[in-house]
Amino acid sequence: MAITLAEEITLLSLDDESGSAKQRQAAGWAVSGGILLELVLAGRVSVAGKYLELTDTTPTGDQLLDSRTALIEIWLRGRSKRRVTEWLTKEQPKAVAAALESLCKRGVVVEEKRKAFGVFPIRRYPEADGAIEGELRDRLRAVVLDGAEPDTRTAGLIALIHSAKLHALAFPDSQRKLVAARMAEVATGQWAAKSVRAAIRDMQVAMVAVTMVTFAAVGS
Repeated sequence: MAITLAEEITLLSLDDESGSAKQRQAAGWAVSGGILLELVLAGRVSVAGKYLELTDTTPTGDQLLDSRTALIEIWLRGRSKRRVTEWLTKEQPKAVAAALESLCKRGVVVEEKRKAFGVFPIRRYPEADGAIEGELRDRLRAVVLDGAEPDTRTAGLIALIHSAKLHALAFPDSQRKLVAARMAEVATGQWAAKSVRAAIRDMQVAMVAVTMVTFAAVGS
């Protein structure tokens, strides 16, 4: 089953035992970036410099991606382009929930609802099929820990994880400095077409800008 980059990041963020999302705020930036990168790879949007432009509204056949194409079209109405940081900021609070809904529909996770203290609603998302996350982590290990050459999608995924500082979610048992150094190397490598590399670079700059504001607010 082919799942999106956004769904892959969401899977990495779920606690294996409880099914609850970890580092949800930071994951939200990476997931929103993952959706945007998928649309870039599918030729539906372009990211150049600080700006995002919608280039094709033809459906991809993936509900998560097509719903975001429609939202971007509405968001851009009357304009040819807008800042990437504006879209990421708008999308971040909703991105993880949208990816979880998509994973539920695929049957990768199941939604469990209960109430804490009989009052506060809590949702958990334990995996129904752990093989997909297992394959994902094997792929990441091969590139980051074993030095394998990444394909375009894996390298893009690593760049997103690195930009959002989610190293510990992807590699909880590995030394962070070594993992971060290798991820940085992959993120800046010659692993894709020039236009895709440029889009990733510009998205990373945008993600760093918005996440720095978030971390500063949390620390203040």
